[in-house]
Amino acid sequence: MKRLALHWQILAALVLATLTGVLFRTMFDGVAPEGTFVARGLEVSTFIGDLFMQALKMIIVPLIVTSVISGIASLQGVKGFGRLGGKTFAFYACSSLVAVVTGLLLVNLIQPGLVDGQPNEVIKAAFDQKAAEASPEDLAKVAAASEKEPKDFLDTIKMMVPPNVFAAATNNGQMLGVIVFSLLFAIAITRLPADEMRTLREFFQAGNDVMITVTRWIMAISPIGVYALMFPVIFENGPQVFAEMGRYFGTVIAALGIHLFVTLPLVLHFIAKVNPLDHFRAMRDALLLAFSTASSSGTLPVTMRCVQDQAGVSKRTASFTLPLGATVNMDGTALYECVAVVFVAQVMGIHMGFGEQFVVVTAALLTSIGVAGVPSASLVAILLILKNSNVPNAETAVVALLAVDRLLDMARTAVNVFGDSCAAVTIARSEGEDLFTDKAA
Repeated sequence: MKRLALHWQILAALVLATLTGVLFRTMFDGVAPEGTFVARGLEVSTFIGDLFMQALKMIIVPLIVTSVISGIASLQGVKGFGRLGGKTFAFYACSSLVAVVTGLLLVNLIQPGLVDGQPNEVIKAAFDQKAAEASPEDLAKVAAASEKEPKDFLDTIKMMVPPNVFAAATNNGQMLGVIVFSLLFAIAITRLPADEMRTLREFFQAGNDVMITVTRWIMAISPIGVYALMFPVIFENGPQVFAEMGRYFGTVIAALGIHLFVTLPLVLHFIAKVNPLDHFRAMRDALLLAFSTASSSGTLPVTMRCVQDQAGVSKRTASFTLPLGATVNMDGTALYECVAVVFVAQVMGIHMGFGEQFVVVTAALLTSIGVAGVPSASLVAILLILKNSNVPNAETAVVALLAVDRLLDMARTAVNVFGDSCAAVTIARSEGEDLFTDKAA
């Protein structure tokens, strides 16, 4: 009997988790009494979900190190690296800017925080209510985020040169340092004598092959992990989570949808000369995993496998563009931050002119670079931008945004991952690589 494809297994897990989550939420009114089978089920589900996420995170550092070094070492020195790096950074800068402008246009057009041109008092009251009813976990998240100061924008530059690369490797927020070290190490390899260069290159190539095998093992159990991650989210939030801030939720989803289904496919069709539908099919596993885990870093191993095995991008291109993209290219996150900040300003009655919104756009671009690829990491960035924009009661607003943040986090993570994959395909095409979609272009 033919085995069901992995993406269908993950999709089935998502549907099953949604159905059971809604069912048990309806049966128990959204509260799992201690000692009941639902409470125990939530505990087990949370444990399995955390275990799955840890397994994904476990392979991130060795996969990045081996893939970047083996890929860049084959570029024939600094010249090849410089060309590839220039194209990559140009693509990421342009795509993030387009994403932010898309979000800015929609939030100004729809104005989800206003009613008849005036601040929405219902949502403002909901902000206060959500803050009063916030769980200790949510309050702790916002408290930790509020400790950050505007000067932390410069930390992104500092993270590129870590004083201890091994310490940086254990910190999700310092993956940029690991990538920079790997790039320098790989470039240094190309300056060695031929025999030594070949030995090191083959060593890291073999290490990369091993990590790809481990990735396949972890992905074999991904449907179980996806179910375990999604079930508690649906049980705790339920479908009514959209009621209070439906227009805000819809604005973010619409902006993300335009970037995912219009902007990026146009780039694939006209610049990469690739059939967008073929690319969506190639990225099914990565997109579903990104949506369910809300972690672009955790999805990185699968993204690399899909881009190389399904889209036909070479290892040298994928190993440079994708790890870097998972760290610095956050199209969905930058878009979301922009919409969230302007929405809160509308609710609070703060008028933002062109100059103030330009500052928000710039801040969203900068902070999205430094945001760790883990769930809800953009809270810090949103709070920083709100404070810099002198929006009152920023902490209260962020607590309220947590009500729908998890679901929006899942959506914007999928956009982040797809944006990275589009960069890899576009740059591979510019490098003259033969992609599997040539026949459908």
